[in-house]
Amino acid sequence: MRILDIDLDFFLKDCCPLAEIGKRPEPAGHEPWSEEQVVRFLEDNLGLSQFSPIPGRIFETHDSALRFWLELIAGGKLSFPFHVTHVDAHSDLGIGKPGPGFVLNTVLAMPPELRVNIGRFYEMQQLDEANYLLFAIALRLVGSLENIRNPKSRPDIPSFAFKSPNGEYAYIHLESFVSKLFEKTNGPEPTVPFRVYSDYREFHADAPYDFVSLALSPRYAPKEADGLAAVIERYFCLI
Repeated sequence: MRILDIDLDFFLKDCCPLAEIGKRPEPAGHEPWSEEQVVRFLEDNLGLSQFSPIPGRIFETHDSALRFWLELIAGGKLSFPFHVTHVDAHSDLGIGKPGPGFVLNTVLAMPPELRVNIGRFYEMQQLDEANYLLFAIALRLVGSLENIRNPKSRPDIPSFAFKSPNGEYAYIHLESFVSKLFEKTNGPEPTVPFRVYSDYREFHADAPYDFVSLALSPRYAPKEADGLAAVIERYFCLI
């Protein structure tokens, strides 16, 4: 199955520095795209149509996508591992605090069936909107991943994303000394095909999506971008 996972901060002239809690970035230099630009990208690059809306949900912070996926799985609507097209100015793979160490050394030591209890990771303040995709991979939910980036995205893809000989990202394989110790009982961690599109114009979806989500990410986008959510929502069937 195929998931389209969008962050509103993709649709900005430049990436915003992270605002303080409760505040929004300033719009100067980070102006949102025009409605026409957004529509063209959604239809020409992602293959969406307002006449065939995709079941989906809109939430404030991007880590809610992981909870949404687990909800769909629990309801028998989503099978895994699934493909994710991640349209975002950031990779959300754990660069910065709290970093990937907890996932590599603690989560990967756990039996896969117990990893889905993500409440404990929130209680430990280890899971957030900047690393939820790393957790999704550790939970073995993601079968393949694409990151469609803002042209001004900063380097934030961790070293566990491997490159092919020609320098393009090829796959992600999570592994640590601890995971190796538990490999006999947990099995090997899967290799997840991974492709990065630094120029979004080079990306064209090769198949329809089954579910879609949009994160507003208020600390990463000025309030002037909020109006684009209504434009994107035209392509949703909210569930």
